[in-house]
Amino acid sequence: MNWEDEGFIIAKRKFRENAIILEVFTSKYGKVNGIVYGGNSRKIRNYLQLINKIFISYNSKGENRIGYFKTELINAISPEYFDNKNKILCINSLSSILKAVLPENLSSEKIYKSLENLLKSLKNNDWLTNYLVWEINLINYLGFGFNIDNKNFSDKNYKKIYDIKLDNINYKIPGFLVFKNYSNPDNNDIYNGLNFSRTLMENKFFIPNNINFPYSRKLLEKNFL
Repeated sequence: MNWEDEGFIIAKRKFRENAIILEVFTSKYGKVNGIVYGGNSRKIRNYLQLINKIFISYNSKGENRIGYFKTELINAISPEYFDNKNKILCINSLSSILKAVLPENLSSEKIYKSLENLLKSLKNNDWLTNYLVWEINLINYLGFGFNIDNKNFSDKNYKKIYDIKLDNINYKIPGFLVFKNYSNPDNNDIYNGLNFSRTLMENKFFIPNNINFPYSRKLLEKNFL
């Protein structure tokens, strides 16, 4: 099996002395693992950073065997933010979430496009709210849909924490998410939004599938306490 595609690096681990196993979210083939020989060499490892966009030539001798990647850098995204703690926490968080929730070898154009748009928005001042909305949209794209009708709320307060029930589970959601007013949230708003999104992801996906919630995502949330 041979193909070529582009994608974003979402995980990597060492494999033998001078190789790594790379996990990539591709535009056409979804989440795919592959061995990169020479991946620990200085020349290659410098661009095999989380969320960097790469071109991949994939080769595999069978559907049930891990294949091999030849890679070329398209866009070095993460190095742009090495001096920004919050954005690196965000990159680590979204990578670990995608690694956990995406099925193997199943494409998702909506999720891929949403990731592309999110990464472009990291340059903007409103990147944090974009990240938060991305998480909530991801839950819907994965098939765990929910709808919050703000017409059901008698008052309208962007700073208030509202109690809602989804699938017979109680949640606390900040008003700026209920009424979709994303302008100028403070750290407390972001924390409450991340807390809501995490609880939703845990109940919709992680707990039912007996998967530990990513520690890097917890760190991102904790950073806004």
